[in-house]
Amino acid sequence: MKRALISDIHSNLAALKAVLADIRQQEVDEVYCLGDLVGYGPNPCEVIDLAMKFDMCLLGNHDQGALFDPEGFNAQAERAIFWTRSILEAGPGSPTQRQERWDFLGELPRNHQDNGLMFVHGSARNPLNEYVFPEDIYNKRKMEKIFALVRGAVFEGHTHVPGVFTEDLRFFSPEEIHEEFPLSDEKIMVNVGSVGQPRDLDPRACYVVLEDDHFRFRRVEYDIDLTVSLIHSIPELDNFLGDRLREGR
Repeated sequence: MKRALISDIHSNLAALKAVLADIRQQEVDEVYCLGDLVGYGPNPCEVIDLAMKFDMCLLGNHDQGALFDPEGFNAQAERAIFWTRSILEAGPGSPTQRQERWDFLGELPRNHQDNGLMFVHGSARNPLNEYVFPEDIYNKRKMEKIFALVRGAVFEGHTHVPGVFTEDLRFFSPEEIHEEFPLSDEKIMVNVGSVGQPRDLDPRACYVVLEDDHFRFRRVEYDIDLTVSLIHSIPELDNFLGDRLREGR
């Protein structure tokens, strides 16, 4: 079984299309998405329409924010969520298509488990909202509490920073492990990175290909300028949400 694990698309259609094209070249069997289909970016409807074809998709905090009143968002993210909600309510598409998108978001689960593997948006402790940053390896109490809930490997998103956390409180960026890491009896947490808004100073979209005994990170170039120009053309989306894409932050 070969699976593609993607996360944090954030309405970036150009990035998602490029990643899906790369996924097809990897000959994967299934596509899993770890949440945050929407928010920040210019194409929420189109992204959701593609996500409906995934084999598994989780709820992210921005997806929940579009469904309900957003909580804990900064001003830029909150404005983007309210704009996203208005677009989901008004189209494109027929009233039936619009309702199908809302129904899809509303039915997304918060976690998924399969043969000892766990898939979440945030963390094993708080699947929707908890961030696990690389610097958290220095927060022993937090990490020990999270790892106590881990049986084997947990794959997550949310921070947009890809890498591997080990139970002995080390963090490895994809470059440090040559983009590949084995699966074993060792407990690990794996951040698969972000398709639509990377934040590790590499502007390329990031995702993971998971096989039976190992996984590897992949980076994919896409038309960043297209997404930036679309964001700049929408008054409700702050220009910074586009500008940051060029710097991977």
